[in-house]
Amino acid sequence: MTFTGAVGAIFWLPLRAIIALCVALRIHPNVLTLIGVCINLAAAWALALGRFTLGGIIMVAANIFDFIDGKVAHQTGTATAFGGFWDSVMDRFSDLALFLGLLWLYASMQRADYVLITALAMIFTVLTSYARARAESLIDKCKVGFMERPERIVLFMIGAFTNRFAAVLWVILVLSVLTVAGRIFHTWRELEGRPA
Repeated sequence: MTFTGAVGAIFWLPLRAIIALCVALRIHPNVLTLIGVCINLAAAWALALGRFTLGGIIMVAANIFDFIDGKVAHQTGTATAFGGFWDSVMDRFSDLALFLGLLWLYASMQRADYVLITALAMIFTVLTSYARARAESLIDKCKVGFMERPERIVLFMIGAFTNRFAAVLWVILVLSVLTVAGRIFHTWRELEGRPA
């Protein structure tokens, strides 16, 4: 077994127990999604107060719920189209809440430069999701680019635990811009290549 496989197996044990408990208690996956969002709001509040390590710990807890809601839906046979929609919308809300926490922090510090970088990163985060959703209403798939939600969440946690949010925001911004540009180009190429 590889090192990463061993780490994954170690983390999978408690997650499997949490999933089994949720299934036994018949907790609806949509409720688990909402719980994850509420916990992420607490993480955003911690970021707004500049308590980065606490925010990182809370983000880890929130993302447990983000991970298990789909697993519980599958095991209980309660997966629905609305559930997928609800999960996607709440993911966007959680992402924007974390950015809002940072915006509050940097505004209170009167750091206009950090406010600008955070706002731009937030804009391109939204555009990353929107570009894919809009493209896939026109073409089959548009999963190109470097920056999806899992990568963004990992970067947020790295920023929180290392107290290096300025650098992390730059990485999120640059990779999000490249991802949006790549999705626009990919969609243009797919659509222009089709016969009229």
